[in-house]
Amino acid sequence: MTETNSSDSDEANERTTIRSGRDFEQEYRLDTEAAGDFLVALGEQLKSDDELTLTTDKWELPFAFGEPTTLEIDYEGVDEPELEIELELPGRTDDPAPEIS
Repeated sequence: MTETNSSDSDEANERTTIRSGRDFEQEYRLDTEAAGDFLVALGEQLKSDDELTLTTDKWELPFAFGEPTTLEIDYEGVDEPELEIELELPGRTDDPAPEIS
């Protein structure tokens, strides 16, 4: 008799979906390899689509983005040097333009 493991599909069903109308923030402390892997995967998705979905085992955040993207580079070289790279993706709206009569 073969047992099936439904925990994978159960976990996906237990994720909270982050939707419009809600604020959400999560910070991670990663090693540079994991951060690089994340940025590469994010970059590939940005290049190939106009929607992305971020997921963990607890939540998912689907996001349809528009243009233009804002990229900010902030370097603080005093005392302990720090480089901050921030990417801002505006949400895409599917609202139609008003008609002119």
